Formats: sequence, structure tokens, C-alpha cells
Amino acid sequence: MRFVLLGAGVFAVSLFVLTGQMGVPSGLPLPLMLAIAAAAGVAAWHARRSWWPLAAVAAIAYAWLVMWPPLMVASYFAGRTLDRTRGLAAYLGGCLAVCGLSAVIGEARDGLQEMLTATLGNALFMALGVIGLPVAVGLWTRARSEVLAAARERAERLEREQVMRAEQARIQERARIAREMHDVVAHRVSLMVLHAGALEVRTADEESARAAAMIGEIGREALANLRDVLGVLRAPRPGGIDAGHRPQPTLGDLDRLLDQTRALGIAVTRHDEGEPRPVEETVERTAYRVIQEALTNVHKHAGDAGTDVRLRYGDGELEVEVRNQAPHGPREAPHAAREALPGAGWGLVGLRERVELLGGTLRTTADESGGFVVSARIPA
Repeated sequence: MRFVLLGAGVFAVSLFVLTGQMGVPSGLPLPLMLAIAAAAGVAAWHARRSWWPLAAVAAIAYAWLVMWPPLMVASYFAGRTLDRTRGLAAYLGGCLAVCGLSAVIGEARDGLQEMLTATLGNALFMALGVIGLPVAVGLWTRARSEVLAAARERAERLEREQVMRAEQARIQERARIAREMHDVVAHRVSLMVLHAGALEVRTADEESARAAAMIGEIGREALANLRDVLGVLRAPRPGGIDAGHRPQPTLGDLDRLLDQTRALGIAVTRHDEGEPRPVEETVERTAYRVIQEALTNVHKHAGDAGTDVRLRYGDGELEVEVRNQAPHGPREAPHAAREALPGAGWGLVGLRERVELLGGTLRTTADESGGFVVSARIPA
């Protein structure tokens, strides 16, 4: 668009110059003046591809008719594009030859053209105004563009370096966390699995053997999950998981989770409402984690209180609700003697973050009967 406007401007100003309103009257017929001005305008429009046709038109028009607009535009493009040494020197030498030819033609024609082109002072003034100043402006805009491009490139390079440093720091921190988890958590869980296996083999009590087997199974599952987490932490990119790692649990594994909870003495009842339908794996995984954390909190804080787990398939959403009854009276001696399970207090916070990342909401509240409710609405 800007080259179209440039061509139109060169055409209009060139026509004014040829008619004598902004220069030497050409004395040519109007159709010929229109043709010459149009040729200059088309050459200026074509300068977006190559400005040499414009330079040729400018040389002929200035030497013959002192039509200076094309030469001024060509000089600007010369400053913008030509090599600062040989190319620019060759262009200025050509312009000097054009000015000399214009002076010769001006002497032959006499009048105003002779005064403008053959008089030394006027010739220098025209050369500076039509050639020197546009070349200088072209050089300045070119240098400014180069400086801006260099600054932009430097800023992009610094930004890339900063991103690389941040990524390297994240990778190192993830590796450090993975080492700590492997050396501390994995070691302790492995000991727990070994002791459970030894208890299962040595005990004569059938109930104790079943409990030890269940503890060993849960511990081995925890080790497998821990291995998956360590693989994620050590992956080159966040979210990278080796092909050998097991898939994360979804609602298809919910019954197994509920059976493990029932084996701990908690009466859990599952209720499915609405028409079950396939949903995204991330939604199922988040719903599973909500139920898992809620059941863990029931075991830690409400003992063997009865618990209801509801899955509601609504229009465009999946609702999960875990509601436990009020804790019962004094617990049995084996439970009462057990120390309180440690916790960091970030379980529900992490759940809320999981749910909100999917655009859902998580609600945790105590009900009127003294129990506790954890519910989540997840877009599905």
C-alpha cells in the first residue's frame, strides 16, 4: 500500500513540475506530460521489487526536463540499499554525470533551465537538495533499522538464554527432588514392604497374615507409583514419561481402591447416578485422586466412620462427592494405640489445584450430622 501511495505521489509532483508549477515548464503537450509523469509513478511503485528502473527514468527526466521527483526518490533508495563504499560511490558518480549532462542541455535551451542547471550555485543547490539530502536520509533510516534489528536480535538472544538457564535450573531441581525421594521415601517404603512380607510368612494368625499381605500389596503399589513420579521428575521435559511406566489410575480402578479402604475397616458404599459415559482421561484421573484423598482423610480423622462415594454424570460435567458420617465413639484398642498418621496439610490444596486446572470447583465442608463432605464438579 505504501508503494502505491509513493507512486501516486511521484506522478502528481512530477506532473506539477512538468507544467511549471514546481519547476521548469517543459512546454510539452499534455498527453506527453501525463505519459512521462505516469512512467515515473509506475517506476516508483515498482521500487518495492527493484528501484533501478526508477533510477533510469530519473536520470533521463532530470537531464532532459529537470524533473527532480524521481531522482529524489531514487537517491533515497540508493542510500537505503547500496553498499556504503563502492555501490554508493558509483551511484554518486552517475548522478554527477547526469548533472553535467543536464547543465549542457540547460545551456542549449537557455532561460530558467539554464539558470537552474548551468549556474554553479544553483546546480550545487539542486544536487544537494535532490541527491545529497535523500541519500543522507536513506543512510540514516538504514542505520536506524540495523540498530533496531540488532537490538531486537540481542533481546531475543538474551530471552532465549534466560529461558535456557531457567530450564536448566528446573531440571537440576527436579533431579535433586528425585534423588531425595528415591533415597528417603523409596527406602522407607521398601523396608515397610519387606517387614510386611516377613510378617505374612512368620505369623500363625490368618487375619494378621491377610493384613500383612494387604500392607505389602499397598506398599508395592506405592513403590510403583513412586517410580512413575521419579520418572516424571527425571524426564528431560515436564510431563515426559518413559514408555515402561504404568498408566495413572482412573475411575476403572475405583473399585479396587474402595476394596482396599474396606479392608481397613471403613464401610464404603458406591453410588453411580446418571448414565455413565466415557470422559477424558485427565478428568477420570482427577476424580480418582479426589476420592483417594478424601478416603485417606476419612481413615486419618474419622476412623471407621461409614462413607458414601457418589459419581454423578451430568450434562457436560462429572460430579464427585465423598461424604462420611460422624466419627464413632471410642475406637478399638489396636486403633487407639496407633499414632496419628503424619501429613503435610497440602492434600486438599493440591486437589483444589488439580480440579481448577480443568476448570472445575472443589468444595470441602462439615455437614450438620458431624460428618465431612468433599465434592468436586469437573467439566467433562
